[in-house]
Amino acid sequence: MKIYFSCSITGGRSEEGVYQAIVNRLIEAGHEVPTAHLSSPEVMDLEDVVDPVEIFERDMAWIMECDAVVAEVTSPSHGVGYEIAYALGIGKPVFCCYQSGRKVSKIITGNTSPGLEVGSYQGQDEAVSLVMDFIDSLTRDLKNEPTGMISVL
Repeated sequence: MKIYFSCSITGGRSEEGVYQAIVNRLIEAGHEVPTAHLSSPEVMDLEDVVDPVEIFERDMAWIMECDAVVAEVTSPSHGVGYEIAYALGIGKPVFCCYQSGRKVSKIITGNTSPGLEVGSYQGQDEAVSLVMDFIDSLTRDLKNEPTGMISVL
């Protein structure tokens, strides 16, 4: 699967270790993560040299091409919120995770949009486990989808 990973860049990087663990596990499981660089400590340097219009167009194209969005939402971020809303608006499944005990926007935690799942985690391992459970459920759903083929007896 192609997974768009979303996380705070300018709003705070206190969950960077969680970002890295999630992205690394997705890649290890064979998923394509076009936004893997967002988990890197050098992300600010990498993104500073790119024009804002280029970033917007690139990221919206990646969301369009992806099978799902995974967003770590512990640190507030206008960009992450925008990406979540955009993905839901075009029918992409979205999983948002955040660190237990932290205040997260009620627009996320109270959102009843179809296709959105939200989960809280205690530590890095639990965050990774929640993400992989979400991806595994999507994979199962895809395998169980009818093919549209009619069998003739």
